[in-house]
Amino acid sequence: MTHNQLDLFSVGPCNLHCSEAEFVAEIEKFDEFGKATQVFVFPDQAVNIPVYINEFWTAKQRAAHSLHEISYRACFKPQLPRFFIERLTRLGEVVYDPFMGRGTTLIEAALWGRVPIGCDINPLSEILIRPRLNPPDISEVKSRLTAIDFNQPVDILDDLLVFYHPETLRAITNLRTYLLERAGGGELDRIDAWIRLVATNRLTGHSKGFFSVYTMPPNQAVSVASQQRINEKRQQIPPWRNVPDIILKKSRSLLGKLTLSDRQALKENAPHALLLTGSAENTPAIPDQTVSLVVTSPPFLDIVNYQTDNWLRCWFNGLDASQVRIWQVKRPLEWQERMQQVFAELNRVLKPGGHVAFEVGEVRGGKLLLETLVVPAAQAAGLKPLMVIINNQAFTKTANCWGVDNLKKGTNTNRIVLLKKNCL
Repeated sequence: MTHNQLDLFSVGPCNLHCSEAEFVAEIEKFDEFGKATQVFVFPDQAVNIPVYINEFWTAKQRAAHSLHEISYRACFKPQLPRFFIERLTRLGEVVYDPFMGRGTTLIEAALWGRVPIGCDINPLSEILIRPRLNPPDISEVKSRLTAIDFNQPVDILDDLLVFYHPETLRAITNLRTYLLERAGGGELDRIDAWIRLVATNRLTGHSKGFFSVYTMPPNQAVSVASQQRINEKRQQIPPWRNVPDIILKKSRSLLGKLTLSDRQALKENAPHALLLTGSAENTPAIPDQTVSLVVTSPPFLDIVNYQTDNWLRCWFNGLDASQVRIWQVKRPLEWQERMQQVFAELNRVLKPGGHVAFEVGEVRGGKLLLETLVVPAAQAAGLKPLMVIINNQAFTKTANCWGVDNLKKGTNTNRIVLLKKNCL
């Protein structure tokens, strides 16, 4: 029988669920972008699973939805969760991300007619995600911005003047005060939450689309001392920025591709969404055996310091960054132990036959492949490893996926360990 590949380019929510055998056959025969899948064996000979290498999702696919355009460190592209959501779930089933970050998996799941559940130790995650599951119309955003007084006399933090023009900082501070008061009084509605999301995302960056003078990329905030050095080196002073105009412009961009069918999908699935702030190995709010698919990327070994990156975002939202206990694990065995605890919890919440797509990466110059730690941790927690999928867009020499002689730091390819909870 001829195997027909699933259409990665289809538009709108659909029900493309396939069996495990069909999924394996598609991976093995995949040639959507003109390259044949290469098959290798897992480096640990005690683990008998295949390793598939190809370009399974790519920039050549249809563009990601505009709702995803929120800056956040170490986030994967929406095409990754979409690949697994389309194939391994049905309409109305639950898709979960225990390290939800900016919410790529959750937004994609909701847009594709699935129920999104997420968890993150960082309270900023819910602030960045929930408004995009229930977005307002641009007219509502414009009307609310007009009603906010950005020009009231207010005390400002002088240290922040290395980032902002005094009048810009006054506007930011007024907006911060308004939002905190609304939240504290239980009056923060979906429009306020949207404005808070966008403002949080526009605090710092390297273009006129941000509130700040030129600084590091928008997914991290440097220290005051570092910004002083940047200003001196570039001989720059913070220019005035129109805060409400920037918020409105970014809102138009985020909402730009939102169709009526998208809004309908969000309307149907967002009310069932569950967003948790806490640690991934302890999620009692998620009932047993309710999740069909997990798509996630965990915190990697000592690669990203989310706490220092987000100090300014935390300030704007009235949060104490020092109290956000994000994992900063440096030893591989400790990281593996933490992941085993997470896998045990995933085993609890997964339906029998449910899957986990666990995206890891090369760290420490490519000398450590995290999948070699993930597979035994998942097995110890009762999950069955099925395969490793390596999405290699550059598709250079295959050796680079293993010895990775072209890597210096961080990650280069998407490396996904696909796991399964056995059926009863």
